[in-house]
Amino acid sequence: MSRDTDRPSRRQRWVLVAMVVAGIAVAAVAWPGLWRGTSQESSSSASDLPEAGLAWYEPDERDSVPDVEGSTLGGERLALADLRGHIVVVNVWGSWCAPCREEAPDLARLARETRAEGVRFVGLDTRDNKAAARAFVDKYKIPYPSLYDPDGSLMVAFNGVIPINAVPSTLVVDPDGGVAARVVGKVTYATLRGLVDDVQAESGGGRGGVDGRRGSA
Repeated sequence: MSRDTDRPSRRQRWVLVAMVVAGIAVAAVAWPGLWRGTSQESSSSASDLPEAGLAWYEPDERDSVPDVEGSTLGGERLALADLRGHIVVVNVWGSWCAPCREEAPDLARLARETRAEGVRFVGLDTRDNKAAARAFVDKYKIPYPSLYDPDGSLMVAFNGVIPINAVPSTLVVDPDGGVAARVVGKVTYATLRGLVDDVQAESGGGRGGVDGRRGSA
C-alpha cells in the first residue's frame, strides 16, 4: 500500500497494521466495553493498546470523509465540508475515555504547531456529558473546536470509516476531503506528526516522513 516502492519496511508495516485494524474492529463489535465501560470509564485494556491500529490509504484508495456538521461544545455551528482545502485531523474522544486523556496533550501540542501550516483539527466528543467535556477541554488546553455528539448520532455517520465503538480514533484528511490515514486507538505525537507530514509532502510541502518520526517524542 505504500506509495514509495523503495521503502519496503513501510509497506510491510501498513499490511501488518491493516490486519490489526481488522482484528480491533471485530473486537469492538463483539466487546464494545473494550472502548467504553458501563461505568463511564474506558477499560484498562484499551489503554494497553497505545496505537491499536494504523492504516494509510493511497490517493486513489481514499474514501471521502463524511460531510458531518453540528454544534460545537461552545455552541457554534461547524461543518467539515467548510474545511476543504486544508489538511484536517479529526479526533473522536470522550471525557470518560482513559486513552483519550493520555493522547490529549499530544493532540493539543500538534494542533498548535501546525496551525500556521494550514492544518486544522476538529474533535468529535461523543456520548459525553457537556460539563465533563468542557472540563476536559480546559484541563488539557485543547485549542480546537469539538463537535458535541451526546447521543452518538454523528459517530454513526462515520460508520465504515471508523469502527462505531472505537474511541479514541483519529483521521487525517487530505485537502480534497479524502481520508488519508486512520488510527484506531490512542495516537502519539510522533505518529500523527509523521502522518500529517506525509499528506503535506503529497503537495510538495511539510517535512514528510512517518518512518523517521515514529517512536520519537
